Amino acid sequence: MILGIGNDLIDIRRVEKTLERFGARFVDRVFTPVEQAKSDRRRMRAASYAKRFAAKEACSKALGTGLRKGVFWRDMGVINLPGGKPTMKLTGGAQARLEEITPKGMRPQIDVTITDDFPLAQAIVIISAVRGDET
Repeated sequence: MILGIGNDLIDIRRVEKTLERFGARFVDRVFTPVEQAKSDRRRMRAASYAKRFAAKEACSKALGTGLRKGVFWRDMGVINLPGGKPTMKLTGGAQARLEEITPKGMRPQIDVTITDDFPLAQAIVIISAVRGDET
């Protein structure tokens, strides 16, 4: 059962300018340490950050809150499962909201797709509830 869908599109050049202007202040405010480590290793650093920014926006929309009601940037982080598939790790207010919208006896599943084609980066997030015993 789908609980929420979110989509976001961002101009990578906007992220490039923000990185140049605010540097670590922007990165530390918005991105988790895992996201920072992954993006800072990339040749196309701004594109990597832009995709993760779009994923956070999309996730906040899928949660039905946007970036309010206790949901903050660093409460949502893009991670990769062992096979490489991206998903979101939620903490704080985002995790609380996820628990609130997940029906009893079900567990949440977060599917994420991220892509970029300069100058744009896009992310789509689908939050579903699946039976507790499904993997």
